[in-house]
Amino acid sequence: MAEAMYDAASPIERALASASQAAEHRVVMRRKHFDTIAVHGIYGMQEALANQGSIIEPAYLSPAQHFADSDEMEAALAYQIPGWVYSRIANPTVHYLEETLALLEGYGFEGETSASATSSGNAAVWLATSPFLRCLDTQGANPPNFVASAQCYGGTFMLFSQRYAVEQGIEVRWVRNPLDLAEWASKIDARTRFVYGESPSNPGLAMFDIAAVARLAHDVEAPLIVDTTVATPALLRPLCHGADIVVHSLSKCIGASGFAIGGAIISRHDIVSRVLPGDLRGDYARVCKLQTARDHGPSLSPLSALMILNDLRTLRQRVDQFSRSALAVAQFLAGHPGVEYVAYPGLPGTPMHEIARASLWLADGDQEGRPANRYGYLMGFTTKGGAAAARAVLDALQLIWRATDLGRIKSVATIPAISTHQQQGEAGRTLASIPANLIRLSIGGEDPRDIIEDLDAALRGVASSRGIS
Repeated sequence: MAEAMYDAASPIERALASASQAAEHRVVMRRKHFDTIAVHGIYGMQEALANQGSIIEPAYLSPAQHFADSDEMEAALAYQIPGWVYSRIANPTVHYLEETLALLEGYGFEGETSASATSSGNAAVWLATSPFLRCLDTQGANPPNFVASAQCYGGTFMLFSQRYAVEQGIEVRWVRNPLDLAEWASKIDARTRFVYGESPSNPGLAMFDIAAVARLAHDVEAPLIVDTTVATPALLRPLCHGADIVVHSLSKCIGASGFAIGGAIISRHDIVSRVLPGDLRGDYARVCKLQTARDHGPSLSPLSALMILNDLRTLRQRVDQFSRSALAVAQFLAGHPGVEYVAYPGLPGTPMHEIARASLWLADGDQEGRPANRYGYLMGFTTKGGAAAARAVLDALQLIWRATDLGRIKSVATIPAISTHQQQGEAGRTLASIPANLIRLSIGGEDPRDIIEDLDAALRGVASSRGIS
């Protein structure tokens, strides 16, 4: 009888019933632990039965959706019922990834969250920020501005300093020291459209007090946007600390296998903003997905989404392992005669250590469930002998890959001044505290003893050839 009633229902009624069932399942999954959410996401047994019983989320590679009739088509295109319509707008496989990210970033957060996946991390930064810069009066005596930490990814720096500031005439107010709350406060005013920071930052591992900066932003009805690509939700979930929007490059540790490039924004519902209309404030990520991203087209490939989703299942375990290895490597480098300074949040005495101890916690604790600080897989170190020595050390590495990537299962190193942050120029690098002899090192899944051996051989070989003791 139930089957007959289902068959008699209209396509729109079936779509609404499916949406209701999905919402109920999301509530159930939200109560699970972090690893369970990462493994299962929102793809449950009932949905699997509608997909030939597939245990793994299916890849919907077709770009378009077929509709039962014109009524269903019209309702789906008007966003009155759930539908994916066209993969530039939405896609079931991408949806599985988005919902899992929304649940993970919302882990421990009492409110509702939504996510929108993008074609890259830089596309995510653009999607997270550009709606706040509409309806600008850049010719007035007090033009609009936004406030951002200068210690950020090079692509973000170029988007803000060139595309926004130079091309659109929007004032960007850079914060040199993100640990200095007085500096944040001095830059934020009633014309500020949004406040933006990375924590920890790429490549300097700078951090800031998210809760305190969120209060400063909210005092002028501006949102706080935080890029936590380096930390991942396994270590830090800014929405729990008062942030409005989170940005990720999914190409990094979340997608550690390195098979796909992607990005995402995750927002809490009812974000703070005095300039956005009510629908955008109410569900920012979803409306951005269905309007801003729809019209500009930074969509994520469903195949890429599936690859990233598969990596996401083991995120917490990988972050735990990578972090423990990275701490051992950082401690080794801190005592090496060929190294000037090591920037790693886990090292006592570094500027970011105390706030890292307060902020970076492994979700659900260690294997015994005890609270556990973990400090991530990324570090930076400066070499004795300047820029030439840094290049020589990088060239001497035999196990650690030379590439501009990070967060990989394989360890990777680069010199930001000549790669990821080259285009922002010497003045921009000085502003962002990126010296020419800084090597950025991303620790992967290798045995840390082998990583240390490779670093030691490179550093000692260069020091010997240059007479550095």
